Amino acid sequence: QVQLVESGGGLVQAGGSLSLSCVASGGTFSDYAMGWFRQGPGEDRKLVAGISRDGRSQYYTSSKGRFAISRDNAKNTVYLQMNSLKSEDTAVYYCAADSDYRTLVSVTARSAWGQGTQVTVSS
Repeated sequence: QVQLVESGGGLVQAGGSLSLSCVASGGTFSDYAMGWFRQGPGEDRKLVAGISRDGRSQYYTSSKGRFAISRDNAKNTVYLQMNSLKSEDTAVYYCAADSDYRTLVSVTARSAWGQGTQVTVSS
């Protein structure tokens, strides 16, 4: 199964920006739909943005208009550009991969998951 490693999290002030990266290994990256998810303290893991194998993207939650997901198949990497960050964006952010987009967005353990990266937005 594909292995995923996220990076780019950190502490940022409200209104600032962060760019997250997720590098995949152990599989053919272009065969996978990719997604970014987040889990705040005491909350369930939620889908933030997804991108299909052919590059179509969808946004969920309050990330619409502020976040942008992209992928670079040559670098086996998916990105999440986060702008205009708010305190409620504070969470551990995870990337996930699945060969089926519908399975990916169902937030299931059947997908491959990274270990997560902490994003903290101070108000």
